[in-house]
Amino acid sequence: MKQINEVVLTGKDLTIEQIKAVARDYATVRIGKEALNKCKKGYDILQEKIYRKEKIYGVTTGFGEFSQVFIDPDRAAQLQLNLIRSHSTGVGDPAKEDIVRATMLCRANYLSSGMSGGRPVLLQTLVELLNKRVTPMILEQGSVGSSGDLAPLAMMVLPMIGEGEAFYQGKRMSGKDAMKKARISLIKLQAKEGLAFINGDTFMAGMGALELYDALQIAKLSEISCAMTMEAIEVVLQAMDEKIAKARRFNGQIIAARNLRRLMDKSEILSDPSQRVQDAYSIRCAPVILGASRESLLWIKRQFETEINAAQDNPLVFIDTKEVLSGGNFHGQPICMPLETMAQAIQEYANSSEIRQERMNNPYYSKILPAFLIESGGLNSGFMMPQYASAALVNENKILCYPGIVDSIPVSAGQEDDCSMGTNAALKIQRILRNTRYVIAIELMLACQALDFKKGKKPGKGLRAVYELIRKEVPYIKEDSILYTYVDKIFQLISNEKIVDVVEKTIGRLEEPQDLEKPL
Repeated sequence: MKQINEVVLTGKDLTIEQIKAVARDYATVRIGKEALNKCKKGYDILQEKIYRKEKIYGVTTGFGEFSQVFIDPDRAAQLQLNLIRSHSTGVGDPAKEDIVRATMLCRANYLSSGMSGGRPVLLQTLVELLNKRVTPMILEQGSVGSSGDLAPLAMMVLPMIGEGEAFYQGKRMSGKDAMKKARISLIKLQAKEGLAFINGDTFMAGMGALELYDALQIAKLSEISCAMTMEAIEVVLQAMDEKIAKARRFNGQIIAARNLRRLMDKSEILSDPSQRVQDAYSIRCAPVILGASRESLLWIKRQFETEINAAQDNPLVFIDTKEVLSGGNFHGQPICMPLETMAQAIQEYANSSEIRQERMNNPYYSKILPAFLIESGGLNSGFMMPQYASAALVNENKILCYPGIVDSIPVSAGQEDDCSMGTNAALKIQRILRNTRYVIAIELMLACQALDFKKGKKPGKGLRAVYELIRKEVPYIKEDSILYTYVDKIFQLISNEKIVDVVEKTIGRLEEPQDLEKPL
């Protein structure tokens, strides 16, 4: 993938890859000229409405259940300051730096639309924080994902007004000190500007965007680990035939089958056709199973790239018609459903990986590998226990896949009576991703061990590169050894994208469903 060094904000074309580049790789952020012009126009329209003392939610009224309370325009600034202070009610652990940076970028992109009614300085300050690596301290729990991610986004604002806490140059300090050290001017909030910062599902959107990037990496890893297991058990290749996949008409299945074949291409192990007619579902149906998750992730990406370029506020300033309209664009439902689907798609990768581990460990299934992949079984337990770890992790993933979206709880005296709970969906995916990386790491460890029983025959070219990379860190196990350190070494290779990188450098980029048009 081409490295992204700069991202220009326009409010309409931010991508998942750009979010990752800014959040994790510290790509520079720049504001497009058109974005600043739109901010100024939106601000002028709102100020005209305020001057006329029109009743506007969150500008000349209170918030939530207090929306019927009129607030004099002279107290508009105090109203916004009170909003940020009162809504800074996050709990739990501080969110990771990359998640906070992704959140800030997504909010800055929304402000670039000019529909918030805030001054350009709001956008400029957020971008300055990103470029100077000042990271507000946000506690990750406490959002119901309906009227936006109110608590985490309020905590994001605190350092900009000289309050709260932030991280700067590796140290946690007061927000005021962080701003001073980074030489960033504080903001004095004006009418609607507190609301412009916090009324939207931006915390779950930023977090979910990074999780989606990681899930797309997991999709490739799953095809790699699956192909390596297929080599280990000497798969019946016929099930990977593209004609079979095309007959089903799903691009995900077609691509999964194609990638599996490419990974096993030039295999010495599979040079002679198998004597079996077909394999168990976990092997034979792998293109279908892996492809279904790929299809889901493609849909999720489309939903997210719509949301991160959308107006999520209330009220919204419409520049062309000079209207300020109140609605519900802050609600997290449009990405909560994709988040819940993402959790299930990732879990299916873990689930199928754990099942494949049993195909290698159990000689009744493999027919060609020693029990638990070890010489002198009985005296040695071999790779019996790593599968236990996989089973435990998969079980935890299944528990986490319960959809919180179906369990809404009313808040704000019933005014906000249908909440998405999408932030909880995003938070649990952090754990599901971690668990799944470990499960795949275990499968790769077992598969490398199994390949060492192939009497010198080598796997496909792409898998050979993975095998050689792992063998630099993890040796062949001849007798029982402590294995957790080896699992962790492969986990680190996965987390640092080394395994996908070595494959794509060897055989070219693994394909994705969007590379194909729908088959006839």
